[in-house]
Amino acid sequence: MLTRSGAMFRWVLLALFISLCANAEAQKKKGKTQTAPQSRGWGKNIKWVKSYEEGLSEIAKSQKPLMVIHHLDNCPHSKALKEAFVADKSIQKMAKEDFIMLNVVEETGDKNLAPDGYYVPRILFVDPALTVRADIVGQHTDRLYTYSPDDMEHLAANMKKAKLLLHSEL
Repeated sequence: MLTRSGAMFRWVLLALFISLCANAEAQKKKGKTQTAPQSRGWGKNIKWVKSYEEGLSEIAKSQKPLMVIHHLDNCPHSKALKEAFVADKSIQKMAKEDFIMLNVVEETGDKNLAPDGYYVPRILFVDPALTVRADIVGQHTDRLYTYSPDDMEHLAANMKKAKLLLHSEL
């Protein structure tokens, strides 16, 4: 027969055990959130830098160009471009191997990254000399740095151009 103090002791142990399990689960979820990639859905196998400043620092170390994708999570044009970007294996491969990659949902504050205005989606390239390559443009005349899902071939060509310019100008 259990005594009153024995029963109370078991309840305290049970409550402690439940508390420890809940805390462990919360830490596990918190750990996943902290290590989540910066991809925001643009390519999970690509290494993404967290900020423009980090991207500029990585350029100096790697001598690779920086590709900056400006987008908004709730923009239908950004979502459509993201889906096409992820589906294109050659673009994903170049992004992974040949570029420092940054996608931003907030403006960087560098006016050079908005040569023809602040709109989304837009993609710009920065070379290792820290020059924003305003000469590498999309196919649209009203928004020079925007790409649509139908422009993946042109974007891939511009990525190749950014790599070639890098090697021919350095």
